[in-house]
Amino acid sequence: MFPRPHQSFRALDPIPARAGIGLKGEHMDDVLDTQPALGWFEVHPENYMNSGGMLHDRLEKIRDLYPLSLHGVGLSLGTYGPLDRAHLLRLKELETRYQPGLISEHLAWCRYKDSHFNDLLPLPLTQSALDVMVAHVDEMQEVLGRQVLIENPSTYIAFDGVEMSEPEFLAALASRSGCGLLLDINNVYVSAQNHGFDAVDYLRRFPVAAVQEIHLAGHALEVRDGHEIRIDDHGSKVSQEVWQLYRFYLQQAGPVPTLIEWDTNVPSLAVLQEQAALADVELSGGPLIGSPHGAADGMFAPLLGGQHG
Repeated sequence: MFPRPHQSFRALDPIPARAGIGLKGEHMDDVLDTQPALGWFEVHPENYMNSGGMLHDRLEKIRDLYPLSLHGVGLSLGTYGPLDRAHLLRLKELETRYQPGLISEHLAWCRYKDSHFNDLLPLPLTQSALDVMVAHVDEMQEVLGRQVLIENPSTYIAFDGVEMSEPEFLAALASRSGCGLLLDINNVYVSAQNHGFDAVDYLRRFPVAAVQEIHLAGHALEVRDGHEIRIDDHGSKVSQEVWQLYRFYLQQAGPVPTLIEWDTNVPSLAVLQEQAALADVELSGGPLIGSPHGAADGMFAPLLGGQHG
């Protein structure tokens, strides 16, 4: 069994409308030594689904200092069939132990029967897939006893037989299940470039009232069979195009807790702090990264019309 909640934690310590970063094991000592001016931290709960060890010891100390969010990658909410109940109960134990301000998962699947895949795979945007997601999000929220957030995916293939747009799918999911949404703006840009749709129009149609967290990340540009494709690899700084979309969204929605994701080619803590500081400037209404303050909608022209690359 997991230990009881740490006595000094405040229950459901809220996540502030500031920038945070994904907490990596290699940065934990630096965080504890320097206590950087960051709003919050996010971790993947799958890395902590055991009862003890040095990671838990350090995470408890960091949780004493900062609000914490849990961002799951392994529950496979889009799976046709039952959820992995053991995985869900381990998540509940972590929720009880750390009292995170937010818990999130993905609009995706990564398990079929007893086979697990090391990727977040897309769902067809159909009524039957929506019904599965609603049932599984309901079950997740019932076990946890709280609302969860669901993140929009980055995608590389398009399905036949689509019955609704992604913003419509996520709006219906939030309405039917009562979940919140995590808007990953890098995922919007990556998918828009890969499929040729308008990222700004996507953001205009996204259900703003349900969004409680934003993710920003870097991506890779690859050429395959003569075609450019964007890969959501979380391995570099946030691109200028994603910063522009972020500023556009904040103008519509106001400040939202924002996470800098960086999961491959992980840099120093100082680099992550620099990226978070840029997001904090945007959250406070400061000048747009790389552009004059107060730039009009025309600045988004390169992002319109299904540009590829």
